[in-house]
Amino acid sequence: MGYKNKTYIIFDGDNDKWAYARMKGWKALEHIDFDFENAHDEYTLTSNASNEDYIKGKLRKRFQNASQVIVLIGESTKNLYKYVRWELEVAQNLNIPIIAVNLNGDRKQNPNTCPPIIRDTYVVHIPYKMKIIKYALDSFTTEYKKRGSNSSVRGRVYSESVYSSLGLND
Repeated sequence: MGYKNKTYIIFDGDNDKWAYARMKGWKALEHIDFDFENAHDEYTLTSNASNEDYIKGKLRKRFQNASQVIVLIGESTKNLYKYVRWELEVAQNLNIPIIAVNLNGDRKQNPNTCPPIIRDTYVVHIPYKMKIIKYALDSFTTEYKKRGSNSSVRGRVYSESVYSSLGLND
């Protein structure tokens, strides 16, 4: 189950903090079945947070405790190289599964918003909806680890039947 694994969340801190905050809100509500262990809760940043080397060192420690990554993809995410691209590179180098969550609701990779570094990799692309995020947290990490190293699947998406079973008929 995804909620037992630490999840590292990557997002545009200037424009998409609302989406991260909403996910934390879903987790906090007792009547909503949504949970994840947030890797950002460990190794908090101090007043040295303006130093890039310091920040990257703390972020790297958070990655060591993560079993999966969510990248919240907004309009400008693909253009962020200082941290977002670096974080995605670290996740790939550590072979951590990446769940790409499209804030615009796309159910597949959108070349206009998806960061180039994950366009041709084994990443699942889903819309920003609580039920499908929970589903991906619960299933994609296991699927990712079971795939063969020579798997040619790129830009993984879930079938319409998965969305229907979750009550997400758009």
